[in-house]
Amino acid sequence: MGRIGIVRVSDEVESALSDGTPVIALESTVFSRLGLPQPANADALNRCLSTFTDNGTVPGVTAVIKGEVCLGLRDSELEQILDAETKIASRDLPMAMAEKIPVGVTTVSASLAISAAAGVKVFCTGGIGGIHHGYEETGDLSADLYALAKHPVVCVSAGAKAFLDLPRTLEMLESLGVPVLGWKTDEFPAFYLRTSGIPIHRIEEAATVVNTLKNAASLSLPQGVLVGVPIPEKNQLDPEKVWPLIYKALTTSKELGIRGPKVTPFILDALAKETDGDSIPANLALLENNAQVAVKIAKEFQSKI
Repeated sequence: MGRIGIVRVSDEVESALSDGTPVIALESTVFSRLGLPQPANADALNRCLSTFTDNGTVPGVTAVIKGEVCLGLRDSELEQILDAETKIASRDLPMAMAEKIPVGVTTVSASLAISAAAGVKVFCTGGIGGIHHGYEETGDLSADLYALAKHPVVCVSAGAKAFLDLPRTLEMLESLGVPVLGWKTDEFPAFYLRTSGIPIHRIEEAATVVNTLKNAASLSLPQGVLVGVPIPEKNQLDPEKVWPLIYKALTTSKELGIRGPKVTPFILDALAKETDGDSIPANLALLENNAQVAVKIAKEFQSKI
C-alpha cells in the first residue's frame, strides 16, 4: 500500500497513477447493505470491478478503513465493505479518521473529496443525491451537490435518484456552477428511468467531458463535471408504474417521520418490494453501464496527457 498525501492507495492504484494507466474511483456505500441487499451488492461490485479491469483501467474503491482514508482496497477489505453499515459523507471524514472508525463506506461527497485529494479525475457511481421533496420544511439537501462544486472530478452517474426533487436539484447545480452533461441524451436521467423531462446539454463523446473539466481548470473554476448516463432502455423500469410507487413511498416516509440519511435506503427498499425486486436488476444494469462510460472518459483523460 502506498500513500498520496493523507490518502492510502492500493499498490495497483499507486502503480497506475505512476505509469499513466487510467484510474477510476468508486464509492462504497452502494456496495454495502445500505446500498443494495445481499447478494446483489456483491454482484454489483464484481460487475463494476470487472468492467474496469477487463478494459485496461484500474478501479479504486473509496472507504475509511481503521481510520485511514483509502482509494483502492484489499480483497479482505472489499468483503468488509459488503457488510458495513456506517456511512461516511464528506463532513464525516475528519471525524472518522480521528476516531479510527474500523470500516466506513463512503458516499458520493466523500468519494469526490478522496478522488480529488489523490489526483484521480474520474469517479463512477449509481446516482447522486440531491434536494428532497419537502426541502422547505426539512432542509434536506445532499452534500453531493456541494462536493460537485468543490472538487475538479468528473462524476459519472445515472443522473439523480428519481424520488428526489429533480427540477430543484438541477437548479441548485446550475447555481453552484456545475456543468451537467447528458451522455447521448437530451434529458437528465432519473436513475431507474431514462428520462425526467428536464433538458440538459447533450454530448456524444468523451473528449467533450475531458475538455470541459480542463477548460474549467484553465479558468480557475473549482467545480467538477456531472455526466448523466441513461440506464439502458431494455433495463429501465416502466415509468407509468414507477412514478406512482415513488409518490407512495414519499408519502409513507413523511408519515413515518423518516428524514435525513434514512430517507434514501427506506425508499429504495420500498421500491424493491413494490416492484417485486425488479428495481435491483435495474440498479445493477445502470451501475455496469455507468462503469462502461467511465472507462471511455478515463481513457480519454490519459490520451490527453
